[in-house]
Amino acid sequence: MKFNTVLFVLVIFISCKHKQNKILPEERTLTEAVYASAIIQPDSLYQVYAIVSGILDANLVEEGDLVLKNEPLIQISNSTPKINSDNAKLALNLAQENYAGNAAILSSIEDEITAAKLTYKNDSINFYRQKNLWDQHIGSKVQYDTKKLNYELALNQLKLLQNKYNRTKNELNTALKQAQNNYQSSSIVNKDFTVESKINGKVYALYKAPGEIVTTMEPLASIGSAHRFVIELLVDEVDIVKISVNQEVILNLDAYEKQIFKGKISKIYPKKDERNQTFTVEAIFEAQPKVLYPGLSGEASIIIAKKEKVLTLPKAYIIEGNKVKTDEGIVIITTGLENMDDIEIISGISKDTYVYKQN
Repeated sequence: MKFNTVLFVLVIFISCKHKQNKILPEERTLTEAVYASAIIQPDSLYQVYAIVSGILDANLVEEGDLVLKNEPLIQISNSTPKINSDNAKLALNLAQENYAGNAAILSSIEDEITAAKLTYKNDSINFYRQKNLWDQHIGSKVQYDTKKLNYELALNQLKLLQNKYNRTKNELNTALKQAQNNYQSSSIVNKDFTVESKINGKVYALYKAPGEIVTTMEPLASIGSAHRFVIELLVDEVDIVKISVNQEVILNLDAYEKQIFKGKISKIYPKKDERNQTFTVEAIFEAQPKVLYPGLSGEASIIIAKKEKVLTLPKAYIIEGNKVKTDEGIVIITTGLENMDDIEIISGISKDTYVYKQN
């Protein structure tokens, strides 16, 4: 009696197990998706760098502040550019004074030219008077030659002074322009010690404190959009060829564990990260949560295909990727879309074919 009871229980167990291990293919809507890890980042996020080295004098903003484009963010101190700028300003003032001021070099040359013109005029009158007398055979040859020599010397002196004036004016004008360029250049360099924002946005991080050394190789701050965020997705290299712009994204964030957000692929970065063998893909929210912070993480599914009323089987019933076990033995099938659990059956079996799980 005891043996019969055990046998009966065993038969029931085998029968139940047999029933549990066979199913019929089921028609359903099948969605194929690519998994990606997700990180939330502000739109237009960038790291702020200085283009000069020095000591950080002051952070002019605080983390969390809203800033405008070209608003000063950080002041760097370095005495050398300031000294150079002051020297350039002094040189410019001197060049301006020499060219057009009360003590201008040109003024003294102009005075010399005025005196030379008077001498030339006087010697010219004396020469032509003597020449008229000489033409009438009045006076001596020595007197004529002397007046003529004085006249010619006065004319040459006037021409020399006029040439000197023009040459000096050109030299002073060139020196003035050079001084202006030097001062402008030094002012630009001096301006580089004030780091400004490139966008209207929000300060998300400050990396240096006053007194620390600033170099051109280290970031000083992070700034991005204050209100608009994007979804950064890391896609495995084996899946990146399936991704295209405008594909639907289903997102779960750890900070909003009971909510599902939707988005669309907006950008695919073509360079692979060799460290983790992934590609970065950007998506934008269809309806963005009210509260977001940089660095919030989660998981996303990128919908790459979707079919309605397709014949499907759980993947656990598939043998070697393209075979199933039926009442008629092992049958080769053709498959299509698949997700984490199910796969589309295109041909090989029908919805009335029982399929057994391989033990």
